[in-house]
Amino acid sequence: MARTSTLRASDADRDAIAARLHEAAVEGRLDADELEERLHLALRARTYGDLRRLVADLPAQPARRERRRRGLAPLAFVLALRVALAIAVVVVALVVIAATAMWWLAWLVVWMVLSGRRYGTARPRSKALPTSMGRFTMPNCRSHAAHFSRTSSRSWP
Repeated sequence: MARTSTLRASDADRDAIAARLHEAAVEGRLDADELEERLHLALRARTYGDLRRLVADLPAQPARRERRRRGLAPLAFVLALRVALAIAVVVVALVVIAATAMWWLAWLVVWMVLSGRRYGTARPRSKALPTSMGRFTMPNCRSHAAHFSRTSSRSWP
């Protein structure tokens, strides 16, 4: 017997042995009555020796289901799929942010165009003579009254 067989077992040790007994029953190594009996003894065991006797006839490591070895291709496909999904999410987020920013930019441009047209800053300045007044240009050879008169019979050159 080992030196540890007389040491007191903890609750965690008892739970570990109970889990191992459950795995053995799932694998078909223990029937239901034997599982119940061993679980009862495992939960009442006081030392490591008592616990070892309950699993002595079971394999040291529970039989693990053998996984088929897969090649790197499925792993690479899953990785590429995740990267593509992450890139798609980033692109969608950038498009939404850009669209939001463009609406503000569009309103700013519309406001600038409309306010510029109101104050005359959006259109190019005319190269009229200094006699120009806003929208109306005064000809040099005619008088102010003649320019605005509709009764004038003269035709302007």
